Amino acid sequence: MGGPEESSIEEARESDTRPSTSKAPPRPSFVRTLEEFWGDTSLRPDPGRPTTQSSTTDQQQRHLARPERKRNLTVIPAGTSPAKKLKRTSSGYAPPSKYSHLVNKLTDSLAPNLICVFVGLNPGIRTATTGHAYNHPSNLFWKLLHKSGCTPRLCRAEEDGDMPRLYDLGLTNIVSRPTKDGSELSKAEMDAGVAELEAKFALQRPEAVAIVGKSIWESIWRVRHGTNIKKDQFKYGWQEDSERLGAVTNSGDNWPGARLFVATTTSGLAAGMRLYEKEEIWKKLGEWVEKRRRERTDKKEKAPE
Repeated sequence: MGGPEESSIEEARESDTRPSTSKAPPRPSFVRTLEEFWGDTSLRPDPGRPTTQSSTTDQQQRHLARPERKRNLTVIPAGTSPAKKLKRTSSGYAPPSKYSHLVNKLTDSLAPNLICVFVGLNPGIRTATTGHAYNHPSNLFWKLLHKSGCTPRLCRAEEDGDMPRLYDLGLTNIVSRPTKDGSELSKAEMDAGVAELEAKFALQRPEAVAIVGKSIWESIWRVRHGTNIKKDQFKYGWQEDSERLGAVTNSGDNWPGARLFVATTTSGLAAGMRLYEKEEIWKKLGEWVEKRRRERTDKKEKAPE
C-alpha cells in the first residue's frame, strides 16, 4: 500500500492526464507581452509533449525553405590572433610635390666629436611641422633611447636640439624631405643621401653612427657595394670595422671613420618586431654609449685645470 505521499503523487499524475474543468487563471502580464512580441504562440513547445524534428508548423517550414543568406566572413587560421591579421597598407611612392606646401622646420642636431649620431629615415609630417625629431606619439625613439641607457632619463622630442650639449648625441636623416611614411620615398633618393651622410660624418667625426632602421642600412650597402645586401649578410648591432662611415684618407689628417651600429626602426607603423626584441638590440648600443660617457667624464675630471 502506498502512503500519503505516494497517493498524492499518483493523484498528481492523473490530474495531468484528465482535462481540466476549472477555469484557467489569467495569464501574467509578462506572458501576454511575450505572446504579443512573438505573435504566433504555436511555435512554443508543448511542455507535455517532447519536441521532435518532424513536429514543425507551417510557419517553421516556410522559415526553413528560405534561401540561405550569404555572409562575408573572414576565415582566420586557428592559433592566429585576429589583431595580427590586420596590416597597415603602405601608401606607395609620393613625389616631392605632394608635400611641397609643408614648411620643413626640422634641422640636424650635430656637433664635433660626439659619442654617437643617430640617422633616421626622413621626417614625418608631425616632425616636419613641429621641427622636433621623432615627434609622433607612436614613435618609440625617445623611449628606446632612455631604456637602452643612451640617455639617463626620458627626454622629450622638444629637447632634440640639446642632445649634443646634454649627452654628446646627435641626430640627422638620410633624406630631408617629409612624407607620411617611408614607403613614399624612392630608393634612388635614399641612395643619393648616402654621400651627404658621409660628408657630415667626415666633418663632425663622431665616434659612432647608429642607423635607425634596416632600410637605411640597405641604402648605404647598395651605394658602397653596388648591390643589394643579402639576407645572410644583414645583421643588427655592430658592423664590421671595414664599414665605418665618413673616413678621411686623402689629407694629412687621416681619420678611420665612425663605427657603425644598425638599430631597429622606432616607427609606430612598423610591426615586424616585438618591443622586447627591439629593446635587446638597442641595449647593446646603450651599454657602449654609457661606457664612453663615463670614460669621457672621468677624463675631464682628471684633466689639469
